[in-house]
Amino acid sequence: MSSVVDSPVIATARRAREAAAELAPLPRAVRDRALLAIADALEARAQEIVTANGEDIERARAAGTAPGIIDRLTLTPQRVAAIASDVRDVVALPDPVGEVVRGSTLPNGLELRQVRVPLGVVGIIYEARPNVTVDAAALCLKSGNAVLLRGSSSAYSSNTAIVGVLRDAVVSAGVPADAVQLVPGESRESVRELMTARGLVDVLIPRGGASLIRTVVSESTVPVIETGVGNCHVYVDESADLDMAVRILVNSKAQRPSVCNSAETVLVHAAVAERFLPLALGALAEAGVTVHGDAAWCKAGEQAGVAVTEATDEDWAAEYLSLDIAAAVVDDLDAAVAHIRRWTSGHTEAIVARDTGAVRRFVARMDSATVMVNASTRFTDGGQFGFGAEIGISTQKLHARGPMGLPELTSTTYVVTGDGHTRE
Repeated sequence: MSSVVDSPVIATARRAREAAAELAPLPRAVRDRALLAIADALEARAQEIVTANGEDIERARAAGTAPGIIDRLTLTPQRVAAIASDVRDVVALPDPVGEVVRGSTLPNGLELRQVRVPLGVVGIIYEARPNVTVDAAALCLKSGNAVLLRGSSSAYSSNTAIVGVLRDAVVSAGVPADAVQLVPGESRESVRELMTARGLVDVLIPRGGASLIRTVVSESTVPVIETGVGNCHVYVDESADLDMAVRILVNSKAQRPSVCNSAETVLVHAAVAERFLPLALGALAEAGVTVHGDAAWCKAGEQAGVAVTEATDEDWAAEYLSLDIAAAVVDDLDAAVAHIRRWTSGHTEAIVARDTGAVRRFVARMDSATVMVNASTRFTDGGQFGFGAEIGISTQKLHARGPMGLPELTSTTYVVTGDGHTRE
């Protein structure tokens, strides 16, 4: 009689499941103590982490990796200290586990409570940002979940060192080491095994570019919370304060263009286009933004002496993550809504308008996780929303939508208490 030997990935997932069962009933004080131990250990062993990170940086440079990616990958003692500070911030957040979502006494006397509980085992698949290793682990531990971390091979040395520090720290606080694990392997096969470990892994959260997210969503048999891809729009209504609209547009696009909540398209009501386009073109040019515009924007660019690239359907669909923006003039609000609903990724849309009726119509017709009214798209962020931290920004509709804080890392259990009740 032969026995089946688990692969390293499946064996890791099994250990995580056992650790999750131990972690879930632990009181908040123990979980918070583990997080404080993590913060202290990160600071104490910062040089060890930075040295390992140097190996990743050296490989990245040898491979000709873009400077922006290398910057995301890089850890310094100062960055490690900032990550440790973020962990301490998580400690101060309210504990979602055990919160009663709703409760009542039924007519037959049964007491009904819907209570928040951990999801169980959370898998995080992410790209070359080793800070996510700590962020994800901290949020999962705070919410009572075991976490399986699968970063990219480009950060393998960094992640290995960081997870070693995290595991030592949580054990010192009375939390099982296997509550935090790095998924073994650097090949795509290890990712595929994680994505198909249904029954061992409760949910997967991909964090990264469109290709990564698309792959996880299409190939995973484990439930997935889709996050992050952001084709965000700014619509300037005919009733807009145009100076305000310029400020919001430039901030939405240029304040940090490489993130998912930066604006990728601006739509302008035809009634204000003649006045707004010259203002916007000047401000965008000053911010270093290249405009990919329709015929109206191209004509305005010629008149203003600002180069505008002719837009195609690829531009309307693009998540540039760079100092580029698609731009069009629309006949009215309904045309803006139709454009957005066709091309949006469901992340964030903004309207700049003084007409409350226009605002209501726009908000009611949007089908995105966040709608901004007279505010920059850059505010779609867990920290900005007052959640303290986020595991990602969900663009799906089930369970969690928008910035995902600690409550979104929980499910619920119904606790029904009787006094010898039986059903007739």
